[in-house]
Amino acid sequence: MSAAEERKTETIPEWKRQEVAELTDFVDSYDAVGVVDLTGIPSRQLQDMRRDLHGRAELRMSRNTLIERALDEVDEGVEDLGQFVSGHVGLIGTDDNPFGLYKQLEASKTSAPIGAGEVAPNDVVIPEGDTGVDPGPFVGELQQVGADARIDGGSIKVMSDSHVLDAGEAVSDELANVLGELGIEPKEVGLDLRAVFADGVLFEPDELAIDVDEYRADVQSAAAAARNLSVNAAYPTARTAGTLLGKAAGEAKSVGLFAAIEDEELMPDLVSRADAQLRSLAAAIDDDEALPEELRGVEAPAPEPAAEAEEETDESSDDEDTEAEPDDADDDDDDGDGAEGLGAMFG
Repeated sequence: MSAAEERKTETIPEWKRQEVAELTDFVDSYDAVGVVDLTGIPSRQLQDMRRDLHGRAELRMSRNTLIERALDEVDEGVEDLGQFVSGHVGLIGTDDNPFGLYKQLEASKTSAPIGAGEVAPNDVVIPEGDTGVDPGPFVGELQQVGADARIDGGSIKVMSDSHVLDAGEAVSDELANVLGELGIEPKEVGLDLRAVFADGVLFEPDELAIDVDEYRADVQSAAAAARNLSVNAAYPTARTAGTLLGKAAGEAKSVGLFAAIEDEELMPDLVSRADAQLRSLAAAIDDDEALPEELRGVEAPAPEPAAEAEEETDESSDDEDTEAEPDDADDDDDDGDGAEGLGAMFG
């Protein structure tokens, strides 16, 4: 350390040293640490938010300069959070993952009234319907801010959804009064996560705002595609071995039936097929005298489901794009007899 740095360090008041030490301990004690924006949050609501976070996350506030110094002292990449320390901010620590923290903070946000002079975060719309306000000057106030309002049936009604302010525009005194009277709270109050550092990675909000259901569907789709590839490439794994054995058993049985191989397992099907062919031939002969007595008047048998299944198996075995059925594979794994079960299905 240089002499200048030593002199600079020596001039730091003790209370600041203690505060930086506590902030450093705070950062070190959690798996994930982030910077949250506290702008515009009333003190009472902020206390409620801290109470709601108890047990899942902890909020710590201090001077920005001290927060930046603490982040620099921890190092290990967490100092990158310093670029997000500006304005009214605080540190938040949790042992949850960054995605869970972001989801938790977003879910904790509540609506709040907006005051005159504030910038609207979203478009402001006064919805169609009865305001519940008796006829009077208020109808003129609604019309003045751009609402389609009139007196109807003994009360003031908004006749259609009325767009009265664009996002990014300042709220006028008149509009603030109207929105307050109607109980419309267009502002959302909560802890806005600017960035969070976890496992050596810095995450920003747009990277954490994921649709969990969509993400789960993507993972399931990828898993199904990988399993399908494994089956069609005949690459055995713990999850596809049963399906591959079942497919092979079905194909082997189809070949055996086609070649009329006199195997013990195939004999019932071969006999059934021969009987069906005999009946079909007998039904095609019009001269009963040419037939043995037991075959006279025999009708052609309907196609057997087993035969149709065999044909479908023959076709699907040549199709490189055949998709594996996840549910069947799961059943095979659970039963421990996948080859026999799927062989019966294909046979």
